[in-house]
Amino acid sequence: MGERSVTTRERIIKAAVKLFHGEGIRAVSVDAVAAKAGVTKRTLYYHFRSKDDLIAAYLETRDQPNLVVFRQWFDEAKGDVADRVEAIFQNLARSARHPKWKGCGFLRTSVELINMPGHPAIVAGRAHKKRVEDWLCGVFVEAGIEGPDARQLARQVILLIDGAFSVVLLHRDPGYMEAAGAAAASLVRARLATGREKDGPNGAPTATGDQNSEGDARDEDA
Repeated sequence: MGERSVTTRERIIKAAVKLFHGEGIRAVSVDAVAAKAGVTKRTLYYHFRSKDDLIAAYLETRDQPNLVVFRQWFDEAKGDVADRVEAIFQNLARSARHPKWKGCGFLRTSVELINMPGHPAIVAGRAHKKRVEDWLCGVFVEAGIEGPDARQLARQVILLIDGAFSVVLLHRDPGYMEAAGAAAASLVRARLATGREKDGPNGAPTATGDQNSEGDARDEDA
């Protein structure tokens, strides 16, 4: 069977992705997107009620692919969980060395819409960042870190990722992404070491550990 034909809506989104990511959302008009997609402006508005909805759709198409890539980089990396988290940063640094790299589309869009916290694109951006955080939290829980600590660690790693995105974009130096990765790995190792100290040499809680905690840590990420 041949490949499925691309729908008009998909063609519009594909054009929007290329233009918005390349030039920014404010610099690109609806007319430009319609022209790029090879449709009339009226057709574009048939599929999207406004430019705001089109911007949100642009980000939503980047959500799952970005998360899949993060998971792939993590799964394919060798070493312990700290090494594999660091590998995410190393791959991001490699991407940042490409001459067409423009950073994180979610963060760039949030800056352009800084005075519009309820904008559908901001909502889409928040949802994406939360999904990445939830995934990291699950990774850390599986590594044996308790739920609340896993959530805190996931947020720290997210801060390092997004902070590195911004600084690398400013300096055009992927070395900052690698430095952030080393910091993330140190945080993960420190948290794992703390957990081992609580459990003692044989995996049982030590006298100074919290022996009264109840429930499954995985509930924290539900």
